[in-house]
Amino acid sequence: MTISGFSFVRNGIKFDYPFLESIQSILPLCDDFVIAVGESDDGTLKKIQELHSPKIKILETTWNKELRSGGTILAQQTNIALQQVTGDWAFYLQADEVVHEKDVPVIHDAMHRYREDQTVEGLLFEYRHFFGSYGYIGASRRWYRREIRAFKTGLGAQSWGDAQGFRIRGRKLRVKLVEACIHHYGWVKPPRIQQLKQQNFHKFWHPDSWVEEHVGGESEFDYSNSGKLVPFQGSHPSVMKDRVQQENWRFQYDPSKLRQPFKERLLDALEEKTGHRLGEYKNYEIV
Repeated sequence: MTISGFSFVRNGIKFDYPFLESIQSILPLCDDFVIAVGESDDGTLKKIQELHSPKIKILETTWNKELRSGGTILAQQTNIALQQVTGDWAFYLQADEVVHEKDVPVIHDAMHRYREDQTVEGLLFEYRHFFGSYGYIGASRRWYRREIRAFKTGLGAQSWGDAQGFRIRGRKLRVKLVEACIHHYGWVKPPRIQQLKQQNFHKFWHPDSWVEEHVGGESEFDYSNSGKLVPFQGSHPSVMKDRVQQENWRFQYDPSKLRQPFKERLLDALEEKTGHRLGEYKNYEIV
């Protein structure tokens, strides 16, 4: 059984993505790792080259700046890397997603267990979405709970929509939920850099006029509209140790000041009591 990792990144340093930590977190799982590196102006390509791993295959790409609807460019770049995958399994991480080392053997065991099971096409992972600080995670329905991050090759799976998940010729993959978690750090960075990221990121969905109106020209991102958060009680992946220790901005969360719409409060309470998320978007079929 062989496993190929794949990802994409562009200007990872400028927008403070933990892309090096992301790559390093799954290299122990993978026989090879393919990454599409978009034309950057911050040394992203050099940093990946300096990892000096024989497992890593770099594809230098140019992003089509005319693709400014629905995050299509992100799926396109994902599929560029996916096309070069050669393993029996493909494992996908975005540049702000990291795997904990304790989950690596769990993932490998699941791949081995289901490799001959034709009813299983992919693996579904739980998510931890960190927000504002490495010490808090999202705890409301604003955050998706699960997504596909591994699937068998040769079935025609492609990145879907804005690259959050995958489908096979438009249909949902049949998956098993594994006891492993993806740590998502895209909402943890200094407020100034987070604002720059938002101004850039939304250009892949909207025209400049929309970005100006909804994101604006503020110098720092306002983390106060967080939704419900809870303190993170677990351990971060070891590759994230330095980043966690270097957090140097002030983030405060006061649950007494939380302002949630009534419907959101009601649905969150129902989920907390029953474990069921009413109306949840599921880009997969659990078997």
